[in-house]
Amino acid sequence: MARLNYKMPEHFLLKVSALADKTDVIIPKVLEEGGKVVADKVKANLQSVVGRNLKTKSRSTGELIKALGVSPAGLDRNGNYNVKVGFDEPRDDGESNAKIANILEYGKSGQPAKPFLKPAKTASKKACIEAMKRKLDEEINKS
Repeated sequence: MARLNYKMPEHFLLKVSALADKTDVIIPKVLEEGGKVVADKVKANLQSVVGRNLKTKSRSTGELIKALGVSPAGLDRNGNYNVKVGFDEPRDDGESNAKIANILEYGKSGQPAKPFLKPAKTASKKACIEAMKRKLDEEINKS
């Protein structure tokens, strides 16, 4: 059986050792920073599709856009940190923001799809990673 050993670069090891017990504080900050970048792109995409190219007058109230946000970073049951970009519930009119977002994203009978989530995910990936790298370096340098 083959065995591989990788040696981490010295500068990386110094950064990681500086974190020590602060990872539980730093990781949520880093993830929330990345979540903000994705949420901004989702919001921009959502604003560009809501009320556009309609056959009738738009009934948009702006509630869906206002409900968009980033959850605080938390641990899932597997011990992994994550943040979620999504919509607060409920709406004033009793409808579900998730339902309305789903109809916009995928369409329905008589209403064509106006994707805003999937393009935002694709378009913001690099910017999100870069923002998280910057925040991580900032947090490590504070230590």
